[in-house]
Amino acid sequence: MNQKTQAHIAPAKLVIASRESALAMWQAEHIRDRLRALYPQTTVSILGMTTQGDQILNVTLSKIGGKGLFVKELETALENGSADIAVHSLKDVPMNLPEGFILACIGEREDPRDAFVSNHHANLEALPAGSVVGTSSLRRESQLRARFPHLKIEPLRGNVQTRLRKLDEGQYAAIILAAAGLKRLGLGDRIRSVISSDDSLPAVGQGALGIECLANRADLKAVLAPLHHADTAACVLAERALSRALAGSCQVPLGGFAEVMGDKLRMRGFVASPDGKRMVRAEQTGSVNNPEALGDAVAQDLLAQGAGEILAALAL
Repeated sequence: MNQKTQAHIAPAKLVIASRESALAMWQAEHIRDRLRALYPQTTVSILGMTTQGDQILNVTLSKIGGKGLFVKELETALENGSADIAVHSLKDVPMNLPEGFILACIGEREDPRDAFVSNHHANLEALPAGSVVGTSSLRRESQLRARFPHLKIEPLRGNVQTRLRKLDEGQYAAIILAAAGLKRLGLGDRIRSVISSDDSLPAVGQGALGIECLANRADLKAVLAPLHHADTAACVLAERALSRALAGSCQVPLGGFAEVMGDKLRMRGFVASPDGKRMVRAEQTGSVNNPEALGDAVAQDLLAQGAGEILAALAL
């Protein structure tokens, strides 16, 4: 797209809705700066908001309605016109958006893996029996319990800085965080080791940013087009299709991770019981041009292996 075309589609003003956590603001500022560079004549500002998910920190997300609690207030701002777009960590975005909303753009993925953070130990294998490991994720918890039944897994809520503070205070021997968040905040030096996706399959959408807007804003889709990353989008669409087919949320220990390999997508998924004692895994390869079909196929493979029974037991 040449500069003249860009100038023609760019609005005079754009407002980005964002949560006010340091990581969310980094993400919003990153998109703001990209848009300012693309459209220097456009005034781009950020509307910081506190969501329910940010306010309720004493209960695990799976017990209070899931990660959609980080999104609702931002969608209200889009609906009432106080913001044009909302920037999200895609792993926080529910698999089914409310009617009238779309993901207009998916940005290039940062490192999608989980990170091991500890002040005294090099990796998970080095932790002595009974060590307390903190994580907010049932997905991580189930995989940790399956691999390291001798460790004690405890809930860990709060923003990245709060979680690191709790580690530094000695409440945990180690904590598991998304590598992407630490790297984006300039805290990559806190990572003692990055956990292979073979050992800790990432969350659906982990490391990717999504930009949401009202479905009737075709003008914004054109404005955001230069930020869209096709390979990341293919991976994330496959992962979200898997989770949607399994009715996934943060109440369900599941992982889904796709990687582009030439013109193919490699997709892996798992569903587990929270204690890690029951786990089913599946892997398939499909066309990069039909990612959602691949996600559905992997979900059907998991269901054929008994994922439905695991999920039904969690709903009781």
